[in-house]
Amino acid sequence: MYELRAPSPAPVRASTEPARGSSPRPLPWLAAIAVFCVAVQLVVVVPGSGLGWDETVYVSQAGGDAPAAFFSAPRARGISYLVAPVAGLTASTTVLRIYLAVLSAGALVVAFRVWRTLVPGRVLVCAGALFATLWPTLFYGSMAMPNLWCALGALAATGWVARAVQRGAGRAELLGAGAAVAVVVLIRPADGVWLALPLLLVTVVRPRMFAALAVGLLAGAAPWVVEAFAHYGGPLSRLHRASEIQGGLGWNMAVDDQAKALEGRTLCRPCTIPWKRPGTTVWWALLPFLAAGGAAVARRAGRGTAILLATGTAVSLAVPYLFLIEYAAPRFLLPAYALLSLPVAECLVRLYGWARRPAGRPGRTAARQWRVIALAAVLAAHLAVQFQVTSRVSASSKSTTADFEAVAAALHRSGIRPPCVISGDRAVPIAYYAGCASRQTAGHDGSITPAGLRQTARRVPTAVLVSGGGHRPAYAPSGPPVFLAETRDAGPYTGYLFPPPDRPGPGRPTPEDGPGRKDAVSRGEGRGSPV
Repeated sequence: MYELRAPSPAPVRASTEPARGSSPRPLPWLAAIAVFCVAVQLVVVVPGSGLGWDETVYVSQAGGDAPAAFFSAPRARGISYLVAPVAGLTASTTVLRIYLAVLSAGALVVAFRVWRTLVPGRVLVCAGALFATLWPTLFYGSMAMPNLWCALGALAATGWVARAVQRGAGRAELLGAGAAVAVVVLIRPADGVWLALPLLLVTVVRPRMFAALAVGLLAGAAPWVVEAFAHYGGPLSRLHRASEIQGGLGWNMAVDDQAKALEGRTLCRPCTIPWKRPGTTVWWALLPFLAAGGAAVARRAGRGTAILLATGTAVSLAVPYLFLIEYAAPRFLLPAYALLSLPVAECLVRLYGWARRPAGRPGRTAARQWRVIALAAVLAAHLAVQFQVTSRVSASSKSTTADFEAVAAALHRSGIRPPCVISGDRAVPIAYYAGCASRQTAGHDGSITPAGLRQTARRVPTAVLVSGGGHRPAYAPSGPPVFLAETRDAGPYTGYLFPPPDRPGPGRPTPEDGPGRKDAVSRGEGRGSPV
């Protein structure tokens, strides 16, 4: 006789997708976070801001108020391409800021949304909020600087690769990963290489994705390589020059420098400053532990592959800025922060679930409430610190802009008007504000000899700037210095003005003197600051 048996249940397949009913839809929340970030930038960062040193180099390639500055070896053209649609039409810094703030907010939503099938909605929203509210993200969201864009590109590229690893490489994954890597390399080649290394390693047994990443890497690097052959004698020569400008690449422990810079230093070189606000680094010190905890949580939940890939890629992107260069800037680590926001969010969401866990006994209800309050208070304190530093850095940036504008205005009153040439201390940004070309006789911005500068001064108004009561440079004219402005950062600025063009003898030009021939200064002969 046959024995009647109940049918065995179908095997349950582990799913990597979060349950749709268990998490909020991430897109509306990410959009709300993006709108909030734009609002903060429009209120705190944008009003009264001007272009910083590096920004003047990037923007001048596409338009603006001055001749295009010559790129130093480490730079790439990606940011100039990004700002070209606005900079080519208007020289308004406010319009450019609004354009970049809106564009970066949209890119943030797109980059995080790549991960929507890899992590639960609440984790994705938490990660987006954590990254978006860091002060470097808020400050640089409206800036013509490469690092935030590299961060969002790295986040998107890693997400596409993680999707391919878990589900196979479809057309969307191949195109998305290749395009994201190309964008990062186009904007900042060094970051693109450190991004591609772990992704290529993971996909070495997946030929289609490996090829897509390799094509993206080569496509993004093509303009930089072509320019290297055209101006530096090849990529190796350009890399050597870039290493010189950055102080040489090698073992340099910059962890403490990065920590000190978080108190509000946009560039810490050399970073011999006192550490006045160690409280601004608490979150940074906890970051490795939260990320490790989040990776463990994700692994137990079946999301370990994606989160471990994000964590490993973040480590790769952070290595050069923590251990291979001798100076620090918080913006350098934005790509690592973007990727680490995912494991950190996994950890925080788990902590929140633990804090809200139903009490085992009625007497423990108060303990549950205090856990939630404590976690909320810690996060609120973190956000308060980020907004406070954002405000302080923005105020400092505006003060520096006012210094540049004051020196430029004084140069105009002294007869240094476009077309003109400026050399000396902080000549690159001041020349941009004055509408002049910057030409240095030494250093990483060196683009002319002293004899060449004197020859140029016979054709166009030319000045050599000295700050902080410094001595007259050997190549400056022998006439008396002209006081220009008292600045907050560099002290008093004086200028040594060459004799007016076509007028022999010593003496400074007056406002009535003609500006000289317009074709005397070619575009693209200044040189930017180190990246």
